[in-house]
Amino acid sequence: MAELSYDGPLRFGLFLAPFHSARLNPTYAFERDLLLAEHLDRIDFDEIWFGEHHSGAMEMISTPELMVAAAAQRTRWIRLGTGVKSLPFHNPLMLAETMAQLDHMTRGRTIFGVGPGALPTDAHMLGLEVRELRPEMDTALEVIMALLRGETVNRRTQRFHLRDARLHVGCYSRPMMEMAVTSVRSPAGVMAAGRYGLGVLTLGPTTDAALAHHVENWRIHEEICTRNGHAADRAKWRITVIMHIAETREKAYADTEFGFHEWIDYTHDVIPAPPAFPRGVANPAEFCNANQLGIIGTPDDAIREIERIRAALGGFGTILVFGNDLAPWPAQMRSFELLAEFVKPHFGGRNALRRQSYQWAKANQAQNRQEGLAAVAEATETYNARRTKGAAE
Repeated sequence: MAELSYDGPLRFGLFLAPFHSARLNPTYAFERDLLLAEHLDRIDFDEIWFGEHHSGAMEMISTPELMVAAAAQRTRWIRLGTGVKSLPFHNPLMLAETMAQLDHMTRGRTIFGVGPGALPTDAHMLGLEVRELRPEMDTALEVIMALLRGETVNRRTQRFHLRDARLHVGCYSRPMMEMAVTSVRSPAGVMAAGRYGLGVLTLGPTTDAALAHHVENWRIHEEICTRNGHAADRAKWRITVIMHIAETREKAYADTEFGFHEWIDYTHDVIPAPPAFPRGVANPAEFCNANQLGIIGTPDDAIREIERIRAALGGFGTILVFGNDLAPWPAQMRSFELLAEFVKPHFGGRNALRRQSYQWAKANQAQNRQEGLAAVAEATETYNARRTKGAAE
């Protein structure tokens, strides 16, 4: 494998847009998302991100900061991200105040993820044109960064009017809370992140062609970072991937028959990007793997494919599993457990010392066994001698 530009421990997380079945009880779905946050916290996942969407039925979380606040009360260690707040939809002062408060309430566990908004139907309801979203995001991000730095802002646009605006509390984290900007296809996201030295959250497929595109976007990010006096940090580069893991590949395929077809329909009917999966494909899981669109299989399959993605990109900080109801709930929970048990340790070097200890013991086993048997024989001989002496007395 080629040498990586960044070879730090790989963190694991969940990007919970979410893609819930439209048949699922919505009240239970929200509760289940919070139960999942608890589960991931217990099994040593690093992050969970909650999305913001307002139409389309499946991506049903409208207010990720509510999910972050609720999850923070149920968890201890896992970091909690907004994945992501659609900046053109909100007043930047109110949003900056909200996120700074969350930073305090979570003791620095909140990550402020931002983007332009993913669904044209959301923009339509707010009277926004899709072509306006990225420029509006840039304007809002500029204001939010100034506010989080403690500056006073006076700004009037068609979307908001701020007069002597300032935060009255500010962030818990110093100098400010961690932030990340989404990047899908265009370089707009990586350029925005580069201007302020923020992290990059890459959404999209993991085909060889898509990974090459992500590499080019990262090059642009590095260039913009340098131009603005920042260092591009691959540890803060996050990559999303469709993934479901089971004990066998056959079981993983069978699990995902539960919901794959409904999700494929959603990519055709609602998501604006061209769909990657054709409708009516006989075996969606097999099609997914064959076309490098995700990872459906075993822990070994996950390790191999994540290694491919790392090598193609030159290294990054976090792999985020797309939250998808491809499989029944118990199978989803088991998939995350298998990732935590067998995949995450491979990339974090968690078992390096254990392997060394095992190999050292194995290499000395003949001598160890000989010394152990000799010690047992000596102890037995001593016992018998004492017993004979005691009987004689």
